[in-house]
Amino acid sequence: MASTLPPGDPAPADGSLPPEALAGLGSRPFGVYVHVPFCATRCGYCDFNTYTAGELGTSASPESWLEGLRRELELAAQVLGSAPPASTVFVGGGTPSLLGADGLASVLDAVRASFGLTSAAEITTEANPESTSPEFFAGILRAGYNRVSLGAQSVAPHVLQILDRKHTPGRPVAAAGEARAAGFEHLNLDLIYGTPGERPDDLQASLDAVLDAGVDHVSAYALIIEEGTALERRIRRGELPSTDDDVLAERYEQVDSVLSTSGFRWYEVSNWAASMAARCRHNLNYWRGGDWWGAGPGAHSHIGGVRWWNVKHPARYASTLAEGRSPAAAREILSEEDLRVERVLLEIRLTEGLPLSVLDEPGVAEAKAAVADGLLSQSAFDGGRAVLTDEGRLLADAIVRRLLP
Repeated sequence: MASTLPPGDPAPADGSLPPEALAGLGSRPFGVYVHVPFCATRCGYCDFNTYTAGELGTSASPESWLEGLRRELELAAQVLGSAPPASTVFVGGGTPSLLGADGLASVLDAVRASFGLTSAAEITTEANPESTSPEFFAGILRAGYNRVSLGAQSVAPHVLQILDRKHTPGRPVAAAGEARAAGFEHLNLDLIYGTPGERPDDLQASLDAVLDAGVDHVSAYALIIEEGTALERRIRRGELPSTDDDVLAERYEQVDSVLSTSGFRWYEVSNWAASMAARCRHNLNYWRGGDWWGAGPGAHSHIGGVRWWNVKHPARYASTLAEGRSPAAAREILSEEDLRVERVLLEIRLTEGLPLSVLDEPGVAEAKAAVADGLLSQSAFDGGRAVLTDEGRLLADAIVRRLLP
């Protein structure tokens, strides 16, 4: 979760939600996101709400965070009343694997205690390769996790150095092998492309390594230079070049070509899966406007058109909950127009695209023009949907601006 929180209206101290937000609870998928705010070191490109031990000092610890998490999940169950069991759980961060298998088992136990889980729940944890081991994977599998997302980013040593990643180039593939050996069927590896100094051969080596790892899901993101990060400062000082948009487009086409040739299919602009079962159901719930409770410092939630976000610092998060108050910093109640705009922003990025009925009249006219420009599929448009072409995926953000004139 990004470190800068948006403005919003004050959130009730008891965490209560309007009756209309709760009215459809259970008719939509329901997921739980848990934010682990701890990292061993800070990567130069990262602006997520994370903290190293040196930054926290004695103000917060994994133990105080976990106690706060239990309290928030208990509060969530009270607020939601007859909440459905969670169909997806995603533990992200930060570096969840720093908690160890026992710590992650405690996290999942807390979710079970407050909500329960569906029989076929997708339960994911992120992990950094350098803080995993065969014993770790065996432990989290026993605890109930059935999907792992590993941060690889690159296998090129000079790219890892620029990103301030601490793992060795071969560690992500080794970690994936350990997870498979432990019994995990669903594995994701994250890649970042467009790092200053990255060459096509560097990206190809990373893609080859990902395919050798035997994972069934790949996420690949263009490097975004976030303001205030160490990497942004280096580029601003002229120590590193910024990446040209045309180069990013070439890198994306390279990723898509290699993965598609190897049996992966894109289902969201930055995500490829080897099968329907390999798709990340938790993220699809985000993109399709479902319900989820985000627990942890800085985590965001959405229930029935109400979105809120928690206080950021782990110490304040824990102390607020210890005082019996909701950790929500602020919230917003989304209007029908807000929800429509968000549908366009998110669903256009999915392989099935967006119903044209979501667009207003000027938006439909723009969609028709985008078809003529080769950016949206003609056959999908004729069937009542706006679906990106291969060229359109390179310009997804620009197409959104056209569809929301």
